[in-house]
Amino acid sequence: MMENKRTELCNKIKAELVSERGDMGDSLITIIAIFLAAILMFVFPLMSISERTDDISQLAVQTAITEYVDSIRNTGKMTYDGYEACLSKITNSTRNSYEMEFVIQQLDENPGVKTTQAEATKIGENLYYNKYTSQIVDELEDKGVIILKEGDIVTVTAKNTNTTIAQILRNFLYKVTGDNSYQISAQHSGVVTVNGTRSGN
Repeated sequence: MMENKRTELCNKIKAELVSERGDMGDSLITIIAIFLAAILMFVFPLMSISERTDDISQLAVQTAITEYVDSIRNTGKMTYDGYEACLSKITNSTRNSYEMEFVIQQLDENPGVKTTQAEATKIGENLYYNKYTSQIVDELEDKGVIILKEGDIVTVTAKNTNTTIAQILRNFLYKVTGDNSYQISAQHSGVVTVNGTRSGN
């Protein structure tokens, strides 16, 4: 009789333990479901909006860089004021901070041979001497202008230095796959079409 009561009590305790474990499991599933719902309701819409904002910023920066390079190509000179104006334009229009990089490939028509550019393209190979960002910025700060000639090649790149909301969300979501390199960037290059002069700086 006593043994039957003990068996019943043990069975009852076991049943209660199983029930509690089931409740804990249900609670865990509920928490996970709420977390996933929060991601679907808030994170993905926010990511979509922030990506759209970055796309608009990308277009604005690309347009500004293209206009800047075309201005250099059509005037034959790069000015410090123009550089500052372009940087200010992309910063103010997108509310992001940027760094700009430059490469100028200056044409040297066969050393020692006095020819026009048209003749140089037919006789021998044209040589280009490269100037990079630090050299260019130093020269702009010192002289205010860099004079270019027809045939020189100018390349300008801009990329954001701050972290946008879209970057934060992408880095968080893609850390599993290691993709955290997203950023706003734009580049444009072109050949100078006229010989620059110092007049009208």
